[in-house]
Amino acid sequence: MTRPLLSGQAPLVPGRRIPLAALAERLYAAYGPQGWWPLLDHRGSNPTLTGRLTGYHPADYSYPRTDTQRFEICCGAILTQNTAWPNVERALQALADQGLLAPREILAVDEERLQQAIRPSGYFRAKARKLRAFCEFCLRLSGRPPSREQLLQVWGVGPETADSILLYAYAQTEMVVDAYTLRVLRHHGYQRSHPSYAAAKAYCERKLPYSLAGYQEFHALMVEHAKRLRAAGFSASR
Repeated sequence: MTRPLLSGQAPLVPGRRIPLAALAERLYAAYGPQGWWPLLDHRGSNPTLTGRLTGYHPADYSYPRTDTQRFEICCGAILTQNTAWPNVERALQALADQGLLAPREILAVDEERLQQAIRPSGYFRAKARKLRAFCEFCLRLSGRPPSREQLLQVWGVGPETADSILLYAYAQTEMVVDAYTLRVLRHHGYQRSHPSYAAAKAYCERKLPYSLAGYQEFHALMVEHAKRLRAAGFSASR
């Protein structure tokens, strides 16, 4: 069951299939800059009417500005696996409230306490292990940005999570292709089948200009557009 659309939430209808870069431009013009990744300590408001209410920074690509914000994004990318963002937000807030939103604190805390803090995100036992594995990896980096290959060797970090960490936490120009993106691509006729993550990523990279801001906005706009399509009752598959 979907929530009814609010004023200003109607999805863009681009008409006939246009180049993917043109669709991205039209979505940006229709919905505006998305200001991803939302952060707990940032007071910026949500530029759209879905998702959390605060934490966004539209058209400001200077975030994260601190190691704490960077680590929060990394944790969020892990915790959002197989769950909705509001659940992740509750888990992140619980970690922050308990002083656990840092690698050393997560590694030092009792397993039961860590699991209970992130319980809202679902699969909390497995995700506690994933967080600990990432924290060990993070400390070994000693402040250096990781490579994609290094991230993919961390237990619990798959391609989408690795690309999200690189794109939003480390400002690396990596395309993120999630389930929302694939639904939009199929809905508008860019994809007829169910491509692998690598194939969909490569397709989007071929069709879009190489740009950190552009990649961040494209991913966020795909999520926003998919949500509006679903709320409007459109099927996102063909």
